[in-house]
Amino acid sequence: MIDRMETAADTIVALASGRPPAAIAVIRLSGSRAAETVRALCGRLPPPRHASLAHFRDPRSGETLDQGLALFLPGPGSPTGEDVAEFHVHGGRAVIAAMLEALTALPAVRLAEPGEFTRRAFFAGRMDIAAVEGLADLVAADTGAQRRQALAQASGVLGARVGLWRSKILEARALAEASLDFADEDDVAADALEQARAGAAALRDEIATALAESSGGERLREGFRVVVLGPPNAGKSSLVNALARREVAIVTEEAGTTRDLIEVHLDLGGWPVIVTDTAGLREAAGTVEREGIRRARARAEDADLVLWLSAADAPERPPNDLPTAPLQVVLTKADLASAPTRRGPHPALRVALSRLTPGEGKASVAAPAGSLENKDPSATHSEPLVNPAPLAISTHSGAGIADLIAFIATRAAAGLQGGEAAVLVRARHRDAAEAAVAALDRATAPAVSPELVAEDLRLASEALGRIVGAVGVEDVLGQIFSAFCIGK
Repeated sequence: MIDRMETAADTIVALASGRPPAAIAVIRLSGSRAAETVRALCGRLPPPRHASLAHFRDPRSGETLDQGLALFLPGPGSPTGEDVAEFHVHGGRAVIAAMLEALTALPAVRLAEPGEFTRRAFFAGRMDIAAVEGLADLVAADTGAQRRQALAQASGVLGARVGLWRSKILEARALAEASLDFADEDDVAADALEQARAGAAALRDEIATALAESSGGERLREGFRVVVLGPPNAGKSSLVNALARREVAIVTEEAGTTRDLIEVHLDLGGWPVIVTDTAGLREAAGTVEREGIRRARARAEDADLVLWLSAADAPERPPNDLPTAPLQVVLTKADLASAPTRRGPHPALRVALSRLTPGEGKASVAAPAGSLENKDPSATHSEPLVNPAPLAISTHSGAGIADLIAFIATRAAAGLQGGEAAVLVRARHRDAAEAAVAALDRATAPAVSPELVAEDLRLASEALGRIVGAVGVEDVLGQIFSAFCIGK
């Protein structure tokens, strides 16, 4: 981590746009020497906040490096709170390299570290730490839903909410401490402590509600997890390739080809979906394959949806010991059977997943002889079925794939709904909010002394302060900023 004194003294520079080559590249500077640096390359300082056409010359040799736009934003009304400058140049690698070389040759100008521009904005009070995290999520957003959630966070929605919560705690603390220190004063209400406790109780309920409503926020950031399970050669890798529309997994007729987990990040209907291909479940002879099967089962433990794949011409029942995640049976290679391959049970198979055991939400499995039932007709599958009827698909002909994609997108929308409006979207946020709720619970418990009420209110305020970086976040700053690209 860069020393704070060194950070404050240096002017930093970095490429703020995408990886070259590109049509346009944006090179950004921030620091006390930004204005002097612009003069050194352009020969003049353009009017503040006005893009100006300029020729950029190497101050050492006078050689023209490029022609483009120069922009100067004087602090403190800039993104970092310091003087900021931007050079908009052609996006070729040679142009960018020459510009950066000329800039860093100037005194006290150096390349920025990852996230250093945002770090300066944070220390200048331009952003709180929750907004910084929202900006990081915005840069990493893959879908429209993730973008909307991250944009709200980066715009300070959480910071504003936490600020309101802390102001309410301050009011309650003032009442509690007044009842403690000025109980004999005429202008202190006799029920000041009870007013403080009542305010703390109302705030406790408000934060608890936000916690409950934010359950989908963290899941939206991470994505809806779909794990594909099934016996070897059931068509798992073929399905993952079909969903990804590219070859991400090896497909062969040899059983046990997939040994490790293969993840594909998809955008289905604007919702982030992570599909995981896994090793075929069987009694494996090899150590590597056994480890792959163990990882498959472990990943299914955390799944939002499990797809159990089984070949339509040789169906196999889902094992009874699968993790208890919502499960959907999918019949693959349906082009090898004579029946239609649309949604619903295959008429030739009559797989007994057509009803749920009353009151339990579990699947009762009973199919005719010659299909799944010969193994154990009395067995019942223990996972809750999403849809009692299996979906039949063919990756060879493409039949049923659109139905399966629509099904997954619908499940993702239901599972992630509300995440865009959530304010507590990270585990760190939730931990701090839960700590605040616990402190408020103690403050509102019966027969608590005024001293303890005031102390628990202080602890609640401190816990909320950790969300926005008001207190105790030095240990997380390095981790957060290191995740940014250099130009942020």
